Amino acid sequence: MDQPKRSRLHLEIDLNRDGKQTGFIRLPHSVHRSAYGWIPIPVACIKNGEGPRVLLNAGNHGDEWEGQVALGRFIREIDPAQIRGRIIILPSANFPAAMAGTRTSPIDDGNLNRSFPGDPDGDVTKQIAYFIEHELLPHCDYAFDLHSGGSSLVYIPSTLGQRDGDAARTEKLIGLMRAFAAPIAYLGLALQGADRTLSAAARRQNALSMGTELGGGGQVTPSALKIAEGGIRRVLAHLGAYSGPVTAASPTRLLEVGGPDYYAYAPDGGVFEPLAELGDEVKAGQPAGLIHFHDTPWREPSLARFGHGGLVVCKRVPGRTERGDCLFHLATDWRG
Repeated sequence: MDQPKRSRLHLEIDLNRDGKQTGFIRLPHSVHRSAYGWIPIPVACIKNGEGPRVLLNAGNHGDEWEGQVALGRFIREIDPAQIRGRIIILPSANFPAAMAGTRTSPIDDGNLNRSFPGDPDGDVTKQIAYFIEHELLPHCDYAFDLHSGGSSLVYIPSTLGQRDGDAARTEKLIGLMRAFAAPIAYLGLALQGADRTLSAAARRQNALSMGTELGGGGQVTPSALKIAEGGIRRVLAHLGAYSGPVTAASPTRLLEVGGPDYYAYAPDGGVFEPLAELGDEVKAGQPAGLIHFHDTPWREPSLARFGHGGLVVCKRVPGRTERGDCLFHLATDWRG
C-alpha cells in the first residue's frame, strides 16, 4: 500500500513537550513580494502529561470571529497545570481568510471547510486541510470546530454534530453538547459536501467531533463570546482535560435538522425582507421572506416560504441577495 505523502508545512513547536508553546505552522509561499516566504498560521499547544488529546479549531472560515477571539484568550489565560493531556489550538486555521476578514481565502478562493482531506501539493487551502487531517488529527481523540454565521448569517448560539448511526457515539456527542451548554444543540444529517468538512476529517481519523455556530453577522458580541469561552472550559472539564474554574452550565434545548426542506432559499435576486426572526416557531408553507426588485420597484416582490415547520435557528443578514442564497434554516425537537 502506498504511504500517504508528508505535508510540506512545517510545525515550529513540539507537540510532545510538556508546558505551553506558541508559534506558527509555516506554509511555504513563494510570491512576487517574497520569493522564499511562508504564511504564518498561528498555533499553540498546552500539554501536561498523559490524558485526553484535543484539537480546538477556529477561523475555519475567516470572517467567523467569536471562536478566534475565544481561543486567543484561552491560550493567554490557561496555566498548563490546569490541563491533563494535550490541547492543540488553531485559532485562525484559514489564516489568509482571517487576515482578509472573508469566508474564503483571498489567495485561492478556497473554503477550508470544503477542502478536506486536502492535498499536500495543492493550492494553499488544500495544503492547510491536508496538514490538519494528516498531521494534527491523528494525534487527537476529540476535535472541536468553532464556527459562527460569519458575514452572511446569524445564529442562535448553538452546538452541532452529525448523526452517524452509532448510538454510543451519539450519546457521547450529546454529553459534550450539554457540557458546552449553548442555548440550543442540534444534530443533523450529512448534507452535500459534508465529506469535505473538518468534522468528516475527524471521523476519518477516529476523533469525536463537535461544532458550534456562535452567532455571526460579521461581529463579536459579549453574549456570544461569553457562551464560547464558558463552553470551551466546561467541555474540556467534562472530558477530564481541564481542572480550572468553570461557570455553571445552562440548560440546552436538544434539536435536530432534517433534510433540505429545513432550509429556505431566495427564489430570486433582490432585497431580502425577512418575515420571521431568530427564535420564531414557524409552520410549513408560512411566508419566510419577500424579495424586492429595487431595479424595477413597480414589480410585486417574490415570496419565499418555509418548506417545513420548526424553530428558526439561523437567518440571513445582508439585505441584498441572489437566487439560491440561504435565507433561514430551521430545527425541530430531537426525537432520538
